[in-house]
Amino acid sequence: MLLTVHIMASVGWIGAVVGFLALAVAGFSSPNALLVRGAFLAMDVTAGFVLIPFSLASLLTGLTLSLFTKWGLLWHYWVLAKLLINILASMILLMYVQSLGSLAATVASSTISGGTLLRSSDALPHSIAALLALLIAAFLSVYKPRGMTSYGLRKQGELRQGSVQEREDSQAQAVAAN
Repeated sequence: MLLTVHIMASVGWIGAVVGFLALAVAGFSSPNALLVRGAFLAMDVTAGFVLIPFSLASLLTGLTLSLFTKWGLLWHYWVLAKLLINILASMILLMYVQSLGSLAATVASSTISGGTLLRSSDALPHSIAALLALLIAAFLSVYKPRGMTSYGLRKQGELRQGSVQEREDSQAQAVAAN
């Protein structure tokens, strides 16, 4: 069930970023002041009520899954890469939402043009970078490239050593019982 929630949150996050990107393009490219206003107000609402909840849900469910599955949190490079992507994207999003809120307030109280906004906002590069980062994370989830961290290799060796020891102990108990 947790895996399903994680997938839904991650896919929802990607979808929300695509919607955000569409609003940013519409807001920056339109000469219509009402469209610009609407786009930036919608971006502000989308960021606060969709992007942030999905990013945090994806982070929390991903952390939980990595701790309680065979993949481990720090065992495989792909899991570590996804964790870093998620943390960085969430941090940038949380920082960006603050400036987006003030930009949306400015747009709501004026007739600013899309061209003026383009010079004063970085919504497009943020959106494009976020989409690329999330697509890379999705790729890593599906293909799970090989490669274990040194920590993962050490833990795997300890587990193997433990199972060899358990077999030897079982065999010794069986011999002693006969």
